[in-house]
Amino acid sequence: MPPPVSYLRDFVYGAIDGVVTTFAIVAGAAGANLSDEVIVILGLANLFADGLSMAVSNYLGIRAESQQRALARSEEERHVTLIPEGEREEVRQLFAAKGFAGEDLDRVVEVITDDRDRWVDTMMTEELGYGIEVGNPLRAAAATFAAFVVVGALPLIVFLIDLITPGSVADPFAWSAGLTAVAFFGVGSLKARVVEQPWWRSGIETLAVGGAAAAVAFLVGVALEGIG
Repeated sequence: MPPPVSYLRDFVYGAIDGVVTTFAIVAGAAGANLSDEVIVILGLANLFADGLSMAVSNYLGIRAESQQRALARSEEERHVTLIPEGEREEVRQLFAAKGFAGEDLDRVVEVITDDRDRWVDTMMTEELGYGIEVGNPLRAAAATFAAFVVVGALPLIVFLIDLITPGSVADPFAWSAGLTAVAFFGVGSLKARVVEQPWWRSGIETLAVGGAAAAVAFLVGVALEGIG
């Protein structure tokens, strides 16, 4: 039985994109010295519009991959039915290339080709290079959207609080930057489970890249304020 499909990758990249784009908007708006109202409106628009766009793109991409995989499997099943000896020879060549020989090779070929599903699975992984089953497109899209909105809202929370209760936050942008840094590092640490990096290195890398994007947005905002 194959391992359960994980949607961690969809969550992580949705979260990273949500934090990067939302704080870029916050930084740019703050650099342009816009009001809390404008920052909140722009941030919320980004959260839901871009989050939905990213989720839909992920859904369509995974659905296309699933359809491609299904077509490839159908072709392999047809080959096994119509030209079994040719497919059996392909199995032999695949495992001979892995170092099997003699009776061991004969036994591997016999075991694999004795079960039709195992035979097709082997051709899918060894010949065509497909990995484990593709995840459910709807679940992947939901994970992406939820991560984008929930984690991406962190840079915006302090401005929303300051808007509801004016003066309650001494320096909203500084607090937003701090929360964003925590989010970058936290999501980067979580990303380490996907990219197989040390958690601290992945956290620092994500913080550095996200911080650079935010700095550029802030400088653009400052420049635009000067033009105005």
